[in-house]
Amino acid sequence: MPTTTDTTRTLSLTALVRQLESGEVTPAGIVRSCLDRVEALEPGIRAWVSVDVVGALAAAEALERVPLPVRGPLWGIPAGVKDIIDVAGTPSGCGSTVRHRALPAGDDAACVASLRRAGGVVLGKTVTTEYGYFAPGPTRNPHRPGHTPGGSSSGSAAAVAAGMVPFAFGTQTAGSLTRPAAYCGVAGFVASPGTVPTDGVTGLSHSFDSIGFLAAGVNDVRTAWTAIAGVDDEPRQVRAPRILLWDGSDVASISEGMQAGFQRVLAVLRPRGAWVESLGFSGAIRDLAQLHAVVMAYEAVRLREELDGRDAEISAPLAQLLARGRALPAVEYAQATAGIAAARLEVTARIRSFDAVLAPAAPGAAPAGLAATGDPVLSRPWQAMGLPVVTVPGLRDGDGLPLGLQLVGLPGNESRLFDVAAWLEPVLRTHAPAAPNQT
Repeated sequence: MPTTTDTTRTLSLTALVRQLESGEVTPAGIVRSCLDRVEALEPGIRAWVSVDVVGALAAAEALERVPLPVRGPLWGIPAGVKDIIDVAGTPSGCGSTVRHRALPAGDDAACVASLRRAGGVVLGKTVTTEYGYFAPGPTRNPHRPGHTPGGSSSGSAAAVAAGMVPFAFGTQTAGSLTRPAAYCGVAGFVASPGTVPTDGVTGLSHSFDSIGFLAAGVNDVRTAWTAIAGVDDEPRQVRAPRILLWDGSDVASISEGMQAGFQRVLAVLRPRGAWVESLGFSGAIRDLAQLHAVVMAYEAVRLREELDGRDAEISAPLAQLLARGRALPAVEYAQATAGIAAARLEVTARIRSFDAVLAPAAPGAAPAGLAATGDPVLSRPWQAMGLPVVTVPGLRDGDGLPLGLQLVGLPGNESRLFDVAAWLEPVLRTHAPAAPNQT
């Protein structure tokens, strides 16, 4: 297997877009380069369920015949697609033996159709945990192969971190995109539920399922977001962002490495012009994390009716989720949704006077071992409220592993959220590095 440095050489989506526009590279050339990278690294990282070599090259070559005036914003850009998202002609295996005989999808999911309209190329399907829940797939973390890449968008995060593809689709219901982005040291964006249609996605909760994107850096996920969502988005320079802080200790045990990293960041925010205050609402945030779990379980068992009576074919964690959902009375579900709505009004009123909430994206760096995917609890409150989240890379712990931070904003204010994330990213990369542990 190549060295750690080789396996974590990312591709900048925005740089590739510029190179394609200038003619410096061609769609077929980029696809071939990505395929070469997959061939070299996939045996050790195992990020892909399938790679469509013939189809991707044919699509890229066809794009080269598209005249300049009608080329889309992602013209010639290859992407990975998480294997709970439909791609026409390819089965969606959902990381489960239950789906081992799944028929090829008849149509693209809505987000994949948007990718193609924007001129993008589907390189293949990336590994997911079982039905987007906790049972891990075979993917390894490119930064440390013995550590988890997170879940459930593990294959997408690892493929981007290893430079196999410039961006990839993920999804999030609890912490399924934010956590792998943090663990693999890449940028992520989780759109508010309903912002990007989830048609063609095998989800777990109609209230919480969201489409998201993983790419090398903040501007790269921003480029993907604007192209796929079809939104107008003009980046603006940030001089003095107004930031609320949440350290995550209300709901999780935060590792020493993350605590130290978070404090390093705080030490440089005010000197660089940021207005910083504490978020507060400890009780409300704890409640949101718990209420999220109630709603998710109740909706999962009803959305995934095909799993009823098949506990012997699924993992224990998924079976337990569904069992909990079956046992929940409708009145408890109604109370949970009402509790989320009430907390959302209170918390978002506080956020409205600021640009973003800054928080750890996970309790720490990627844990050692491949039998579990880490804890999504630091994402549950924000996903419960349906708030957009950008995972900002750049911070590392004393062992050199990535530590992701998340910026949380309000629906409809994504441009400002991205502006603040773009301001924060170089701060993390250059002004708050970890000192290596001495051995």
